[in-house]
Amino acid sequence: MLFGASTPAASVIAEDMTPLVLAGLLYLGAAVAVSPWWVARRPPTAALRRNWGLLATAIVAGGAVGPALLTAGLVHTPPATASLLLNMELVATVVLAATLFREHLGRNMIVAALLVTVAGVLLVWEPGAAFSVDALLIVGACVFWGLDNSVTSRIDQVSPQHVTFLKGVVAGSVNLALGLAITGAGRVSGWSVIGALVVGAFGYGASITLWVRGAQQLGAARGQVIFATAPFIGAALAWLVLSDSIDAVQLVATTIAAIGVAVSLRSAHLHQHE
Repeated sequence: MLFGASTPAASVIAEDMTPLVLAGLLYLGAAVAVSPWWVARRPPTAALRRNWGLLATAIVAGGAVGPALLTAGLVHTPPATASLLLNMELVATVVLAATLFREHLGRNMIVAALLVTVAGVLLVWEPGAAFSVDALLIVGACVFWGLDNSVTSRIDQVSPQHVTFLKGVVAGSVNLALGLAITGAGRVSGWSVIGALVVGAFGYGASITLWVRGAQQLGAARGQVIFATAPFIGAALAWLVLSDSIDAVQLVATTIAAIGVAVSLRSAHLHQHE
């Protein structure tokens, strides 16, 4: 729910600042949200050294590149469409979990990934046999988050809060610094900065922490299945709160993706009882 609400909220803030600045502030907000855990109990140095490769991949892919692509794509993509496109994160996680990490998926998960992929293609396809570049940037963000999901679920003896803190401080600072160096602060208002930090704290800090805790118990692919309900929440909020127009293609894509998520949820349920 938290991550689902963050996308339409970030799309509003994206009108007031450049993508890299917004990406940096979102993850710095996430770091602020989980900073009490880092202060109260720092992770063992030995665990950080043992997991440094996984942590570095998660920080770069999930904390730096993914958010930068998402915020860039939000500029000209309708909030509801952007929210629905985040279902592609499920596809990326499933594919990477199966190919790189040999995680057993089963037929239902494969069918679910195919259905969600079809829904994603409908959302990025534009009249005239062209693809929306902005929408493809969001799909790219999902690919990097899929990689992040796969490696993060394999990090041991480092709590979800610590992983999120490292992502936020390192990747958030780098993106913010790059954004300010390349484009400058511009006319960014103080309220926009506060808004980005708040959205990051709840939509990324709290939600990532909860996701990692669940993924460590369920596995990356099955954890992502439940997390894949977030885009529908984001789309609903965009339609109801932001008065985003409802297109026929969005409704068709929503239906197909919802069926895919339902199939994958059944796969996760069956897996738990095997």
